[in-house]
Amino acid sequence: MFAELNELLGASPERPDAQFVPSAHSVILLLLFQGKFTLLRDTRTDGSFLVHHFLSFYLRAGCKVCFVALLQSFSHYSIVAQKLGVNLAAAKEQGQLVFLEGLKSCLDLLFGKEEQPEEPSPLQFLSGSTCDLRALFDFVRLSLTPRDPDSWKGPVLLVDDLSVLLSLGAAPVAVLDFIHYCRVTVCCQLQGNVVVLVHSSEDSEDEENELVVNSLCHHSDLILWAEGLATGFCKDVHGQMKIIKRLSLRQAGEQDLVQIYQYKIQDRNVTFFARGLSAAVL
Repeated sequence: MFAELNELLGASPERPDAQFVPSAHSVILLLLFQGKFTLLRDTRTDGSFLVHHFLSFYLRAGCKVCFVALLQSFSHYSIVAQKLGVNLAAAKEQGQLVFLEGLKSCLDLLFGKEEQPEEPSPLQFLSGSTCDLRALFDFVRLSLTPRDPDSWKGPVLLVDDLSVLLSLGAAPVAVLDFIHYCRVTVCCQLQGNVVVLVHSSEDSEDEENELVVNSLCHHSDLILWAEGLATGFCKDVHGQMKIIKRLSLRQAGEQDLVQIYQYKIQDRNVTFFARGLSAAVL
């Protein structure tokens, strides 16, 4: 599923199976983006379909995934993953998937059981005892640090979505520090990948969120920017996808490579096509 997106990013379609055995095509894509920071950005639309794609892709490829899910429950992601041929519960049982259910953690911390000193909550900043996200970073670091005998491939951090941390009261500096240390640990030291979703709005008055978004854009290796159509709703074209490969980040003087496609979201797939070339138009 989402095979066209894999092709757009530089690899051919893959065929998932229930055993999470990586195909040759998925290995190629993993090598292309090893040690990279990918930013998923949405404006005037919901970019969560990209999160579901990357979650299912990395699990099928045999990667160890730490999923910081701040927006939805485990059951929500599990239902969508089931449609894409991935069993999140099985991946969790096998130790391939480490899942932080942000909604449940918030409720437990604010209204539920008392926090255990030996197991501090990853969202400890909500209690007011600290203003940084060190506990969340420690959770990510411990979850993705290889252990013997750990047979999983490269580690992956997936966050959905980072803007929620700002809504919960985290300062922009704390959020950017968290991502910086995750990039250093996961991308540089462990040679894994970091994939983060953020929401943005061109006319937003939320200066803190736009500060975080602009900073992340500056430091990312790849940006997948989903935008709603300026003309409004259309049943045959759901939005526009801008793929920005940040060549300037690695090589001084190089221009970023920008590709623009339109897309239509279906029940178990997403179709991409050049602007103005949807099936309805042709």
